[in-house]
This record gives sequence, structure tokens and C-alpha cells, in this order.
Amino acid sequence: MTPGVDRGAVEVAAVGAAAPVPAGAGVLGVGVDLVHVPSFEQQLELAGSRFADVFTPGERRDAADRAAGHGGGPGRHLAVRWAAKEALVKAWSASLFGEPPVMGDEALRQVEVVCDAWGRPRLRLLGAVATHLPDVEAHLSLTHDADHALAYVLLTH
Repeated sequence: MTPGVDRGAVEVAAVGAAAPVPAGAGVLGVGVDLVHVPSFEQQLELAGSRFADVFTPGERRDAADRAAGHGGGPGRHLAVRWAAKEALVKAWSASLFGEPPVMGDEALRQVEVVCDAWGRPRLRLLGAVATHLPDVEAHLSLTHDADHALAYVLLTH
């Protein structure tokens, strides 16, 4: 044991930041999802697509605003939000290993990607998803590279 080291918290370093993790906190699940943006955009345009009602008005507005600011259409920005929803479901599923799923595809409509004033994303859990995941923190990282969008979700309590 190192003298002067507080064992009640662990420092987790990120680029340019460090955040304390309280004692007793634990990882419940990890999820990652990769989306091919051109394929996703084609599916968005199909009548009756499963994506027709999965995004909240706020997500659609944010994607349109980002597209207007960066050029192109909102599909790229919706693709990364889809990846975030899928990654959350995968992390949640990992936390239930050996147990049956709690919800079906309706869970995807109850997860919203929101951003703060500086564009940092966060997941907002709504409805039954929020009820099933009380006291759970959903950490989110999003990225784009060429024709791909990726989301990584870490669930902790």
C-alpha cells in the first residue's frame, strides 16, 4: 500500500481530464456499435424504415443543425446516434448476462442522445428504460471516420 493514496477513489485519466470514480462504483456493462453511414442513409430513405420513429425531435433537430454547420445531410449525425442507442442496448444486455432481455426494440425509442453547449454527448434515458436502469450512469463516446460512425457506452453504478 502506498502511503498517502486514498483507496476510496480511483482516478480515471482521459485526454485532458481526470474524473474520480467513487468507491463501490462498478461497471455493469460495455457496448459498442459501428454503423456504415452510406448504408444507414439509404435505409433512412426507405418508406416504412425502422428508423422512421426511433429518433426524438431533439435528435433530429440536432442532426439537422450539425449538418447545416458542417455541410451534407443529417444522415451522418443520425447514424452515430443510432450507434449510441444500439451500444446502450448492448451494454445493458451485457449487464443481464444469463438473464432474459427486459425490453425489445421499443427501448431504442426511449434512449436520447443530447449534447451540452459545447457539443459533448450524453445519453438521456426515458420511460421504461429509465425505470429499469435507476441509479445507472451511461457514459458515451461518439466518433466518425470516413464512412463509419461509432459509439461506445459504459454503464456504471
